[in-house]
Amino acid sequence: MVSDPGFTCSCCGQHHAEPPMSYSTMAPDVWDESCADDPDSMLSSDQCVVGAKHYFVKGLIEIPVIGGDESFSWGVWVSLSGDNFARALQVWNRLGRESEEPYFGWLTTELALYAPSTINLRTHVHTRPVGERPLIELEPTDHPLAVEQRSGITRERIREITEAVLHPGGTGGSGGTGGAGGTGRI
Repeated sequence: MVSDPGFTCSCCGQHHAEPPMSYSTMAPDVWDESCADDPDSMLSSDQCVVGAKHYFVKGLIEIPVIGGDESFSWGVWVSLSGDNFARALQVWNRLGRESEEPYFGWLTTELALYAPSTINLRTHVHTRPVGERPLIELEPTDHPLAVEQRSGITRERIREITEAVLHPGGTGGSGGTGGAGGTGRI
């Protein structure tokens, strides 16, 4: 007999496939489409510059799953100082780059499933081997996202997150108010 890893959604009553173990945003919250025409701005899948004065890298906030060996992750953007961004670019394709000291940064992705806002949470960006996104470590505060990163989440919490992402503004377990919008709000 084959086990169905899906779940019945508390928002719509429909059966959904197994919840994804990650969600990601396309750009930092400060990016808007007018930036694409600015020669001092750029957006790639890993790096972003706005107006030649704001610098960002994409990384993963990894959250352990309680009772499992896997992690749930949020693909988010973090702002770096100009010097740290320049250093990150300098070693971007260099073998051994994971030996870099972590860079300080500010979270620049609004994860609307959390209150208070996730914008400007303090982070440490840990460079990993070439081909892997940086690990984003939140400073240990009482913010719910930081608590989840330290303590882990249950499979039920992953289902709540999935329901909130599928049904922004719905009445699911987490009362999510976001969705995958143009600026990458989740």
